[in-house]
Amino acid sequence: QVQLVESGGGLVQAGGSLRLSCAASGRTFSSYVMGWFRQARGKDRDFVAAVAQTGSTTYYAGSVKGRFTVSRDNAKNTVYLQIDTLEPEDTAVYYCAAGLRGSGKSADYDYWGQGTQVTVSS
Repeated sequence: QVQLVESGGGLVQAGGSLRLSCAASGRTFSSYVMGWFRQARGKDRDFVAAVAQTGSTTYYAGSVKGRFTVSRDNAKNTVYLQIDTLEPEDTAVYYCAAGLRGSGKSADYDYWGQGTQVTVSS
């Protein structure tokens, strides 16, 4: 069992930056691929980024590549999502997720956090 708690969301102006964190419980954090998804109001939940177990491999949705950076610290059981040059279209609830396989599909993740709201004003 893995419990995930996101933090770091908030209201920010377009062009600004945020760093989201996701703290995980349990001693098996390093066994999981960690993913970030986001869901805007009225839309489906979309894949944003993922990082493999050792942190050496990362994956990004095309729409965020170059502005988002995913990383993890296995010693701290934490995964991060650095978001730069924020755009109003980035407004959404951001979720972290853990999966043994991981991918760009939400169905491949077994554990989810409660989400953190990111709102970008123009």
